[in-house]
Amino acid sequence: MYRNFEAYLLSWKNSNNRKPLIIRGARQVGKTYTVEKFAGEHFKHILKINLEQEKKLHNLFEQPKPQHIINELSALFNIPFIDGETLLFIDEIQFSTSAIATLRYFYEERPGLHVIAAGSLLDHTLNEMKYSMPVGRVEFAYMYPMSFTEFLTETGEKGVAEYIKNYQTHEKVSNTMHQHISELLRTYFFIGGMPEAVEYYIENRELSGVEKIHANLITSIEYDFSKYGTRKQQEILADVLKYTATHIGQKIKYVQVNRNAHSSLLKDALLKLEKSRIIHLIRHTKSAEVPLTQKESMDIFKPVFMDIGLVNHIARIQLMDITNLATAFEGALAEQFVMQELIANGQPYREQKLNYWIREAKNANAEIDCLIQIENQVYPIEIKAGKRGTLKSLHVFLAEKNKTTGIRLNMDLPSVGKNLTAKVNLLEKEELTYNLYSLPLYFTGQLHRMSFNK
Repeated sequence: MYRNFEAYLLSWKNSNNRKPLIIRGARQVGKTYTVEKFAGEHFKHILKINLEQEKKLHNLFEQPKPQHIINELSALFNIPFIDGETLLFIDEIQFSTSAIATLRYFYEERPGLHVIAAGSLLDHTLNEMKYSMPVGRVEFAYMYPMSFTEFLTETGEKGVAEYIKNYQTHEKVSNTMHQHISELLRTYFFIGGMPEAVEYYIENRELSGVEKIHANLITSIEYDFSKYGTRKQQEILADVLKYTATHIGQKIKYVQVNRNAHSSLLKDALLKLEKSRIIHLIRHTKSAEVPLTQKESMDIFKPVFMDIGLVNHIARIQLMDITNLATAFEGALAEQFVMQELIANGQPYREQKLNYWIREAKNANAEIDCLIQIENQVYPIEIKAGKRGTLKSLHVFLAEKNKTTGIRLNMDLPSVGKNLTAKVNLLEKEELTYNLYSLPLYFTGQLHRMSFNK
């Protein structure tokens, strides 16, 4: 399977200012497969070592001497280390903090050698490292589950994927095309973007096996909980895992997660799952300008899960017949999809963090599902699972923040409304004039390249 991440790896390979690359991402999102595929296509030699499986190799990195390490690896595996022709791939590097620290010396003493490292629980190790972190001597990249267009490309709908990638605002979409893409989107909603699930669907075109794969993936995630502390802490992690997957887009209230657990323990569990990239915490901000983080709250957030297919499994939604499946969970799935797409389609070298906005005031409560930065402009996004829905919160935000353009994502055909008016219940402003870009959900991943100022 081709991943868009491969294009970033190629640019890294050819960069004159290349540093050892550390790929961060949740378990089973395709890090190892993608690196191995890329290496086979672009290098003459590759040496992959897995530091979870090959613990005997850990002591090679105790002395931070790259040439000594290279000499021994070359002798052990009979692979030459030639600058520009050999890739050293250190998988599951989180099992050796000394190996992480040694990466800086590869950059300083053997900069011509291509080195990639990857790990699934890497953030926990980086946070607890006793060795000095090789800041400025390594670079990071981030991988996520397959995006909708990646899914389309691999399931035989490359033409539709290219159509989505090239769409521009103001262009019309026919009912025929809209219906076709909507049906494909519904399929993605329930299969998701975990590569193993997608690969099974491609080969078999049936769903019962997809459910089994989702079940196994969740089991492997829960198995990792044994690395996080006491049995009680592991039980709390399991509670938080289930809660987040069934309360997508809802402000977290600790008492609803586990009435018998202290809020500090629940918050710690949430942050652990975030570090593991199993969930993403969308944090509240009061800002409507760049940078959004300037008025961000670290204690007010709502969760989304790593993958929409896994959300359905935890929510116990059966996938036997997608065409006839309609649930009260549609709104949550729409929000999960949008957040997942925005995260997956960001620049690989930048960790994707999202924000939302809430206003809690008498007779004027409002919530914007997501704020998106395009270049140096901030736009509010309203997410709807169907074709209809009020825009009261969008109106309040635009009026209060003196903004003129909003984005609605739903399942209707695209449209652009210019100089629309709306009544708002604010003391400082009673009427709003604004522009509204309404787009189908399936264009979410393309928002970053679209223009909303025409």
